[in-house]
Amino acid sequence: MSQSAKTIARNLLQINAIKLSPQKPFTWASGIKSPIYCDNRLTLSHPEIRSNIIKAFTEVIKEMDYDIIGGIATAGIPHGALLADRMEKPYLYVRSKAKAHGRQNKIEGKLPQGAKVVLVEDLISTGMSSLQAVDAIRDAGGKVDTVLSIFNYGFQRAVDAFEAKKCTFVSLSNYDILLDEAVDCGYLESNDLELLTSWKKDPENWMNN
Repeated sequence: MSQSAKTIARNLLQINAIKLSPQKPFTWASGIKSPIYCDNRLTLSHPEIRSNIIKAFTEVIKEMDYDIIGGIATAGIPHGALLADRMEKPYLYVRSKAKAHGRQNKIEGKLPQGAKVVLVEDLISTGMSSLQAVDAIRDAGGKVDTVLSIFNYGFQRAVDAFEAKKCTFVSLSNYDILLDEAVDCGYLESNDLELLTSWKKDPENWMNN
């Protein structure tokens, strides 16, 4: 466990970008009942934390072979832009669906044929929205085999989905690290920790169990 991953998890808890509520779960758009809610957009309002995130991304990306950095709509767009600026690289972003008017673009920015793109996402849960962006880049003639994210839940279904697309994802922090930090900082009681751990194993049926 890297110190950077622990620091980012703690930062997300401190600014309530991640909220833990095992006794009163949140409801995701998919209908899943979740004891955790993650809104990494809040990091943009905290310059020091925002800077920590971009610094951590630069450490991950500096060994990669790529031409362009791309943000995934919507929350990945600002972090991708900040990273591209820091790395002095071209930038584009991928919409969740094509624009309904004008040029009807799904990809905003220049994508030369064969260009290697690293995509940036704020959060990976099931991985579906990230992989739709991967497909969009590939369909447009670009190459992408890595998605970066601030945080991921560690779902096996996301791992399987990325493997099926022959793509990898690298996250600055994750659910297991977050729980460790939440306990260390006094955010969680031991019985709440058990509930949160069991949710990750089977989120769709967690409430039933």
